[in-house]
Amino acid sequence: MTREILVVNDDSITAEGLVHLVDKLRSYGDVTVVAPKTCNSARSCAITMDAPLHLEHVMEREPEGNMGGIRVYTLDGTPVDCAKMGMNMFVEEGRMPDLLVSGINHGSNASAAVIYSGTLGAVQEAALYGITAIGLSIDTHDPHPDFAVVDEYLDRILTTILDNPPVEGTYLNINFPDIAPEQVRGIVLASQGRGRWQKELVKANDPRGREIYWMVGEFVNLAGGGDDALDDHILLKDGYITITPHKIDTTDYGELDRLSQLWDLDL
Repeated sequence: MTREILVVNDDSITAEGLVHLVDKLRSYGDVTVVAPKTCNSARSCAITMDAPLHLEHVMEREPEGNMGGIRVYTLDGTPVDCAKMGMNMFVEEGRMPDLLVSGINHGSNASAAVIYSGTLGAVQEAALYGITAIGLSIDTHDPHPDFAVVDEYLDRILTTILDNPPVEGTYLNINFPDIAPEQVRGIVLASQGRGRWQKELVKANDPRGREIYWMVGEFVNLAGGGDDALDDHILLKDGYITITPHKIDTTDYGELDRLSQLWDLDL
């Protein structure tokens, strides 16, 4: 039985990262694409509940030699809408995808970006279903990136993941530096980097003189650094490909235990 792969993204159906990813994944099985019609970056886990969704069949291609088939759809919804739609299609066919891959996102999803990322919102949705799910990003917002670094190392990463997938409820956030393949210093397991944005809203005026605000901001690094630092955004800037495991269950069990000892909440 061939492997079934569901592909989504947040940069839209026309993004070069998506097209490049689909070409790579065809060697691993049949690929179903459900991607947003327009850019949906920073939509996190948003879903559409107050409007109907329109699904459009874009194209289909049969398997060719060692390359899997492709079926491509676009949806006028969020990345999570796309993940839900794709999995719903599989359920109606009496099966589930073996793997969901989201990306390749144009721009890093390291550190606090994981909170806002539409790329990773779709990955979380798949993890809820117990599906092996990974998000891929490259550290540049160039609409025409050089994906040579992805081409060089993605196969090794995917093979490793498929041979030894994460436990159910855990998903993977993979970030590639925007450098030449020979400049990569390694592939490392990393933690979510400590950082945040500040001064995020810049005031301006529209053509009618009304006060408006643009979301921009500057990133503040809160990581301590050092040779043993695991922060993904630091390692990424230092030339490493980072793989960060995240869990659907965000409970802080250590703090749960600590507060249970300190707080008296009995009625």
